[in-house]
Amino acid sequence: MTDPIDHIVRTFETLSLATVETLDALYAPDARFKDPFNDVRGLPAIQGIFRHMYVALENPRFVITGRIVQGAQCFLTWEFRFGFRRFKQGQAQCIVGGSHLVLNDAGRITLHRDYWDAAEELYEKLPLVGVLMRWLKRRSNS
Repeated sequence: MTDPIDHIVRTFETLSLATVETLDALYAPDARFKDPFNDVRGLPAIQGIFRHMYVALENPRFVITGRIVQGAQCFLTWEFRFGFRRFKQGQAQCIVGGSHLVLNDAGRITLHRDYWDAAEELYEKLPLVGVLMRWLKRRSNS
């Protein structure tokens, strides 16, 4: 039998719009997903978040850079690589973060919580908001 964490890592690293439907093999039907922008429950809502990612961004993909596993819990560190569709076109972007996963007895994800700094990793890269965020950051550090 394949290790559930190996299967999860492989699925996220090879995920595409065409394979979002296969997430039912990873998630329990009533799983919860939370990140800085979303807090949803249920497989259809989780699949919707990933589908939207492929529509809103250019070539999004995950690179898993580390893992810590303890019992039914796992923490994955990752890089999310993508391009913006509407501005900075052709310029590679990268968000660094981590995911806390809790698995049930069947090895399916019941909780998926993403941790990443939206201010540093995203807002500072946006045209108008970025100017304000960088100014606030400099101001708070002085």
